[in-house]
Amino acid sequence: MSETKLKNDSDSGSNPTMILPGSTIGMVGGGQLGRMFAIAATQMGYQVVVFCETEQEPAAQIAHRCVFGRLNNMDAVEAFANQCNVITLEFENIPEATIAKCQQYAPTYPSSDVLATAQDRLREKNTIQDAGLPVAPFAKVVDAETLATASEAVGLPLILKTARSGYDGKGQHRINTLADAENVDWSLCDEWVAEQLIAFDREVSVVVARTVDGRTSTFPIFENDHVNHILDVTMIPATLSDSVQQKAREIAIATAQALDVVGLLCVEMFVRSDAEGNEEVIINEVAPRPHNSGHLTIEACHTSQFEQHVRAVCGLPLGNTDMICGGAAMANLLGDVWGDETHTPPWDRALDVDAVKLHLYGKVHPKPGRKMGHLTCVGESRDTVVEKVREARRRLTSSSSV
Repeated sequence: MSETKLKNDSDSGSNPTMILPGSTIGMVGGGQLGRMFAIAATQMGYQVVVFCETEQEPAAQIAHRCVFGRLNNMDAVEAFANQCNVITLEFENIPEATIAKCQQYAPTYPSSDVLATAQDRLREKNTIQDAGLPVAPFAKVVDAETLATASEAVGLPLILKTARSGYDGKGQHRINTLADAENVDWSLCDEWVAEQLIAFDREVSVVVARTVDGRTSTFPIFENDHVNHILDVTMIPATLSDSVQQKAREIAIATAQALDVVGLLCVEMFVRSDAEGNEEVIINEVAPRPHNSGHLTIEACHTSQFEQHVRAVCGLPLGNTDMICGGAAMANLLGDVWGDETHTPPWDRALDVDAVKLHLYGKVHPKPGRKMGHLTCVGESRDTVVEKVREARRRLTSSSSV
C-alpha cells in the first residue's frame, strides 16, 4: 500500500532560497532526533553543528562540530548560530528567546512564533480549533474550583494536563470524579487544560513536511500502540479506510498551515466511530519536529522522515514518501530493557530474528521509561513484522535460550 499524494502536495520547483548540500545546518538539541537528523543530513553532504549541553549527548557523538552550553546562554547561542546557513531543532521546550536569537543569524525552522504556540497547550488548541479543525472539547483550568466548572462543560471523566511542558504522559491526570482533584499538584503549572476523555478505536499519527514556500507532503499514516502513555509499537499501513486516511492527511496539512510550520509536523490523532458507525478523526497532540512514530520510515519509505526534514528546511524538492514494502513495524527500547546500568542486553538474540534492524541512540545511562533505541522490521505482511519486532524485544529480557 503506498501513500496517495494530495493535490497540493508538490515534489519539485526551483526555489531561489534553497540551501544546498555543502552548507551548514544547525541543530538545537543533542538527543536521538538530532542524532538521526544529523546522520541524514551528513549523507546528503551537509555539515552539521549541534548546540547542546554535553559531549555525551547522542547527536554530539556524530556531529561535525558542537557548541556546548545551556539553552539560555546567549553567548553560546550566538557562537552556534553564527556558524549556520539554516537552523532547526529537535524538541519544543526551547526558550523563545533562544530561537529569536538564532533567527538573527540564519533562517530558523520552526520559528519562535511556532514554538510559542507549541509550548502552550491552550494556545495550541485554540489555534487549531479556530482553524476549524477537529479537537476534543477542552477548557482552561487553574485550580480545583475551575476544574469543577470545566467538568460541567467537558464532562467526566476527563484528562487534566499541564498547559506547558509534559510529554509521554507526564503532567497528566485522569479525573473520574472531582474528588480526584485532591491528587493534583496545582503548583506544577499556572494553567491547565481539561480535555474530554475520548473513547477511541485506535491512535494514529501523520507526519507532514512543509517548506517555506508552502509545498507539503505526508507520510503513510502510522498506527500506534501505547503502554503507560509511552509509544510502544508503531506499524504501517494503518487499518483505516482510504477515505479516513485521506481525511487524516488533509487535517495534518491544514494543521501545518494553520500553525505556519516549516519543517516537519507530527499530528497525533484519535480515530473513533460515531453513533452511525462512521469513523471520525480528532486531533490529540501536535509536535513541530520529527516524531518517534516516524522512525520506521528509515527502512520502510523511499525517503525517511529525517531526510524529509532536511529537504523541507533547506527548501529542496520534497522526497517520495511511498512505502517500499508491504508492512513495517517499530518497537521502542526503553531503559527497562537494561534493568540496570551494569547489564548489557543480549543484542544477538534480538538480531537473530529475521530482518530485524537495531537502532541504539548512544545514551549513557539507561533509566526506566527512557527511550534508548528502537527495533524495526519491514516485510510483505504487517502482522508478521509486528510480531517479529515484539519477539525480538522479548528476547532481550527473556532468560530462556533462543
